[in-house]
Amino acid sequence: MEKGKMKIKKGDTVIVIAGSNKGKKGEVVRAIPSQDKLVVKGVNYVKKTIKKSKENPKGGFIEKELPIHISNVMLFCPKNNKGVRVGYVIDKNGDKKRKARAKGVDYIFE
Repeated sequence: MEKGKMKIKKGDTVIVIAGSNKGKKGEVVRAIPSQDKLVVKGVNYVKKTIKKSKENPKGGFIEKELPIHISNVMLFCPKNNKGVRVGYVIDKNGDKKRKARAKGVDYIFE
């Protein structure tokens, strides 16, 4: 797939299929199409050190979600309760919709 074209959007529920967070489910908070990455809620947390500043006079640590590559996630299908590939179909009104491409599953993502 070309850079910048993504079948997963903000607000979708995804499941991680590779890496240290494998098996975790979460909602897409932000999509970064130029880098083919997603920020997923509850996945890929890191602790970052914060320097002292006016806003944060003591400094310290914060937990932050970092982006994860799109190849490491699959769109989660609630109908068969697992990750699925995504294809497109055109409905009767001529609108393009995303459809689960799993055997025996006929689910359209809204």
